[in-house]
Parts: sequence; structure tokens; C-alpha cells
Amino acid sequence: MSTETTASVSTHILDTSVGRPAEGVAISLSARGGSQEQWQALGGSATDADGRCKDLPALPEGTTHVRLDFETEAYFLAKQNTKNQQAEAQQDAPANRDSGATGAFFPEVAITFAVTPGEHYHVPLLLNPFGYSVYRGS
Repeated sequence: MSTETTASVSTHILDTSVGRPAEGVAISLSARGGSQEQWQALGGSATDADGRCKDLPALPEGTTHVRLDFETEAYFLAKQNTKNQQAEAQQDAPANRDSGATGAFFPEVAITFAVTPGEHYHVPLLLNPFGYSVYRGS
């Protein structure tokens, strides 16, 4: 596949509730060749210690739409378990009011965007337990 006839995608996640990268978040990548086409699952990866996902699969020729699915629930559950362990070690720890039993108000985040062949799309996710935002980065 030529980079002149396909687009490329990268992403990273910053957990804005702690001001640190979100490590270990599974991400899957899907693509389609138009709004009337079916989504084709291409594969996925997970964020590294820097919150980056550097090894997403290449997009096939003819891709016009891309979807990134971020599996945030497992990340928040792991984070909540760590906080609970730390709180148990403190006698006067405040009650945990985060996201309830699931650990995440948004258990997954799906971002769909249009692409043009030959362009690179870096799509960062700014994440916290009760909200998120995305933008086209560089």
C-alpha cells in the first residue's frame, strides 16, 4: 500500500484527571470505503506507558471513514482498584464517588472521522472519569 493512496492513523490518550498518559487501553481500528459501506475491523493494539498506540494496522486503499474504539472500562477499573487499595491504607480516606461499580461512566469511546488518501491523522483522546474530548492533532 502506498501512503499516497491511503491515509494513516495514530492516537494517544491523556488521562486529564491525573495529568498522565493512560497506559494499557485497548484500541481497535475499523474502516470503510463510504458511508453506505459496512465497517471492516482491521485489528488493534493498546496504549504504551506514554499513552501512545504506535502500531495500529494500515488502512486499506479506498478508505474514507475510520473508527477508533477505545476500551476505557478496564483502564478505569484498574485505576479504581489501585485507589481503593491506597484508600484502605489510610484511616480517614474519603468515600470513593467516582463512577460506581463499573469504574467508568463511559466504558468505551468510539470516534468516527473522515480521511483523505495521503494524509496522516493523529487523533488524541483527552479522558477523565466523567468526560472526554478529541481533536485532530499533528
